[in-house]
Amino acid sequence: MSPGGVFSWLARMASNRCMKPITLADLRRHALARSLFTPTTLPRAIARLGFVQADPLRAPARAQDLTLRHRVAEYRAGDLERRYARLGIEEDFFVNYGFLPRATHALMHPRSPRTVWPAARWQQAQAVLEFVREHGVVHPREVDAAFQHGHTRNWFGGRSKASTELLDGMHYRGLLRIARREGGVRLYAARDAQEAAEDPAAALDALLEVAVRKYAPLPERSLSELASYLRRGAPQWEAGRRAALARAKACLPSARVDGITWYWPEGENPVSRRHAVAERVRLLAPFDPVVWDRRRFEAFWGWAYRFEAYTPAAKRLRGHYALPLLWHEQVIGWANLAWRDGALSADLGYVAGKPPRGSAFKAALDEELALLTAFLQPRE
Repeated sequence: MSPGGVFSWLARMASNRCMKPITLADLRRHALARSLFTPTTLPRAIARLGFVQADPLRAPARAQDLTLRHRVAEYRAGDLERRYARLGIEEDFFVNYGFLPRATHALMHPRSPRTVWPAARWQQAQAVLEFVREHGVVHPREVDAAFQHGHTRNWFGGRSKASTELLDGMHYRGLLRIARREGGVRLYAARDAQEAAEDPAAALDALLEVAVRKYAPLPERSLSELASYLRRGAPQWEAGRRAALARAKACLPSARVDGITWYWPEGENPVSRRHAVAERVRLLAPFDPVVWDRRRFEAFWGWAYRFEAYTPAAKRLRGHYALPLLWHEQVIGWANLAWRDGALSADLGYVAGKPPRGSAFKAALDEELALLTAFLQPRE
């Protein structure tokens, strides 16, 4: 360990000795306070989150919009898509698929995917790349019309246009970038070639730090899983992931709570009195950083939440797109929302079988539904 690393470790040990014992309630408040920060501008919120997971389902809005509405002042559904081209961000795989700052995006490229294309596929890709460079920004249907690649079987057994699959592969390999979307459809532009990172270990450390900052505090197993998910964003450095995880565990502050080791970013204090949680209701996206880690969810709130959109209807416990319902610092239930003819309807369920007593919860729920209604109203 370097002298600087030794000093940092000693400082952390001294700080931990002065800190009162950490409880699960402390970690829960820490998680909520650091993730549900005071709403700010869209660029600042994306920078602070580090990554916004995307999902194509709209129920009643896409997951990325449902996530950002809690963290961006006066946010409306679709603002991210409308402003994307001016935000200095990219769509791409990270630990999942979503939106992230260009500086983070650059750390993952050039990629060397585990699936190797044959020469014929590369010839198709080069022809499409020349077409995209000539036209600037292209819609998939333009590529399909120009090349007539036909159809192929997709990963879930259906039929997809081969041009769409090729564009996806070119995007993943860093040949193309998403220029913008129209009606949810990705439009592509050529991406400039990039030199490989001089220090892959440093790049992996930086990528894992982004993930930790978004999802902390993390149980040890969840931290390990996040490190494994980096193979999606940086498959070329598969061999370095275990070492990156070991470095993270050695450097990050941690504590053993109820038999589980938890990690969080350096410089944060899980027992700080500043971690007050507002007494309000929030309906959270299934992929919101507060609820994304199902292991942590069960530790914090004592029940299992599952995303059931792809579960057969007869086997669903809570609904097609149930949004966890956070009341103060407890997730006490869920809601399935529908937006029809400019009106919002909510089907609510509660872990205890009924809502909390008293007028405070009802007023807070009414306020959250009113905020959701405003969020879903289209901009002029």
